[in-house]
Parts: sequence; structure tokens; C-alpha cells
Amino acid sequence: MKFLTIFFIAVSLAMDAFAVSISNGVCIRGFGKKDAFRQAAYFGGFQFLMPVIGWVLGSSVKDHIEAVDHWIAFCLLLLIGGNMIFQSLKGNDDEAGVCCLLTHKTLFLQAVATSIDALAVGISFAILNVNIIHAGIIIGVVSFFISCIGACAGKYLGTKLQSKAEIIGGVVLILIGTKILIEHTILGVG
Repeated sequence: MKFLTIFFIAVSLAMDAFAVSISNGVCIRGFGKKDAFRQAAYFGGFQFLMPVIGWVLGSSVKDHIEAVDHWIAFCLLLLIGGNMIFQSLKGNDDEAGVCCLLTHKTLFLQAVATSIDALAVGISFAILNVNIIHAGIIIGVVSFFISCIGACAGKYLGTKLQSKAEIIGGVVLILIGTKILIEHTILGVG
């Protein structure tokens, strides 16, 4: 498979991570370069790891993974986004933004939720005999940089939307999860 083809697949796979990065940048007070780098490392790392896992699993489990991947992503993003909205509406000003801290647990859940499609891509790569290390590196690096761009955009928007940022971030995560679910269940995409 040619570099350009893998690159466009990587950009496509990184779009959910991009949107979540924007959401994190919007709703986390004091979001800085360290947060952007850590978030991008999680997203890029999982976008590298999931296709490799999919490739190793091969085509024998393709039907099982594709049958539930959208539900897993939807539930994780609904849980994270719903919690953000709940904490924001709770209205404790002393703890504003606390529920949006980029803990390892939060980043792990977000990274898994945004990279499940990459698992299925890895299975496809196994069928097509694609060099998975080469493809995984491209996917991971592209996702890392796109996540950084999303974080910067979110940081900028967060300063403009301060009071409603956490609610907006939670709604965005829920909408991403809903989009994934609709694409897989109703539209038959993926």
C-alpha cells in the first residue's frame, strides 16, 4: 500500500481524536503545552497500537469486532461527555474544571474510544498484507500532530467560551459517540 493511501487513512482515523482534542482544549482551564503533548501522545500511541493489534488478530475475528466497536466507542464517549456536562451543571465554582482534568484514566478512555476503528483497519491491513509497522507509525504520527492542532484550537476556543466550555466539550464528545453509532448501525459505514 502506498504512503499517500496510508496517510489519508491516518488522517481519516485521526478525526475523532482531533474533535476530542478540541473538546479537551476548550473545557480544561489552564490547558497548556504539557497537556496537549500528553493528550497527543495517548491518541497517537493508541492510533499506532490498535491497527497493530488488529493486524495480529487477523481476519478471523473481524466480524466480532465490527459488530460491537461502535457501541464501545459510543458508551465510552457518552460516559465521559455526560460526566463533563453533569459536573458543569452541578455548579460548584470552587471545583470548576476539576472533572475535566486530563488524568491517565480519562486519556486512556478517550484514546480507546477514538481508536477502535483503527483496530478494524488493522484487520483489513492483515488481509491486504500491508507492512503494519510502517502503516502504524504513519497513523500514530499523523494522529499525534492532528491531536496537537486540535488541542491548540480548543485552547483558543476555550478562552473565548469560558463559562460554557465544559458543557460544550461534553456535548461534543456525546455527538462524536452518536455519530460513530449512527454511521455503523444506520448508515452501514465502517
